[in-house]
Amino acid sequence: MSSEVRVAVFRPDDDRLTDAVELLDSLGATPIADPMLEVEPTDAVPQSDADYVVFTSKTGIELAAEAGWHPGDTTLVSIGSGTTAAAAGAGWTVDREPETYSSAGLVELLAEEVADSHVNVARSNHGSQVLLDGLADAGADVSETVLYRLVRPADAGDSTELAANGELAAVAFTSSLTVEHFLDAAADRGLRDTVINELDGAVVGAIGEPTRATAVDHGIDVDIVPEEATFDALATRVVEAAAPSYTE
Repeated sequence: MSSEVRVAVFRPDDDRLTDAVELLDSLGATPIADPMLEVEPTDAVPQSDADYVVFTSKTGIELAAEAGWHPGDTTLVSIGSGTTAAAAGAGWTVDREPETYSSAGLVELLAEEVADSHVNVARSNHGSQVLLDGLADAGADVSETVLYRLVRPADAGDSTELAANGELAAVAFTSSLTVEHFLDAAADRGLRDTVINELDGAVVGAIGEPTRATAVDHGIDVDIVPEEATFDALATRVVEAAAPSYTE
């Protein structure tokens, strides 16, 4: 491995990407920023008459707050710490947060209390069906509000060329959609199979089990899934595996 440890990161081109690049740089890696997600707001807001409103991302919180929505008396549910922090930033108090930051974790958290309640799930257009089905099976009246769409930026994909040439030490996938968009970008360049093969020689990190499963389903072997589903934990583990001396 060369002394330069290139780590590809695919976060949306906002403060999340800025923070990710700064973190990787501080860990001694060379960040390769290649945003695979672009947010297209729908201008919809959660249903204020719902008994529960469930947010599954920081972006959803920010868009709802910018639109002037407020939870009022509804029970506010957050998927995890980043989303909860965004809610606090908006002046909202989160009432429920699961131990496991996933759709399945949300279902486990709420299953015993949502029977005969109206639960509104406010999220992107790529949310897991697991959450809707699980809440419905628990007896809830479930509705979904699509706050934003996630699309692949037109200029995404430079990192796939580095991957195809074996020039990435690691990749850090932060959602199933980043995996899919990365491979779509590779396919657009005629590099999909080559990229998958070359990633065998790199450290592949996935932020959580759903992201890992998506990568594996597409033929990518995953080396790192941090216990805590945060980018900080993912980046630290990935860089540690790609270049142990960098984080000693």
